[in-house]
Amino acid sequence: QVQLVESGGGSVQAGGSLRLSCTASGIIFSIKSMGWYRQPPGKQRELVATITNDDSTNYADFVKGRFTISRDNAANTVYLQMNSLKPEDTAVYYCQATIATVLLNYRDYWGEGTLVTASS
Repeated sequence: QVQLVESGGGSVQAGGSLRLSCTASGIIFSIKSMGWYRQPPGKQRELVATITNDDSTNYADFVKGRFTISRDNAANTVYLQMNSLKPEDTAVYYCQATIATVLLNYRDYWGEGTLVTASS
């Protein structure tokens, strides 16, 4: 019914930048929020940043000042601009969205993930 497709991952040198994109498609009545999570090698998945439909944002402390989340509501797309990347930012980054396919019936959807590698 709903698909989230991520793009923009890759490999960069420490200090470099990448921009991730995620577009939701399918039967979508409303999107409450979208966000990014990541799973570093050997660790659990963790929150990176979220943005609501009224552009309220929330960031993990470890990305504040370096990453910026933004959203194109008309295109059902969320972006994550990542600057000053560090080796510890290396992870699989997952897009997440809270979507209703019918009125008021929200649930969470996940993308398949995109690998970001920052090497020293």
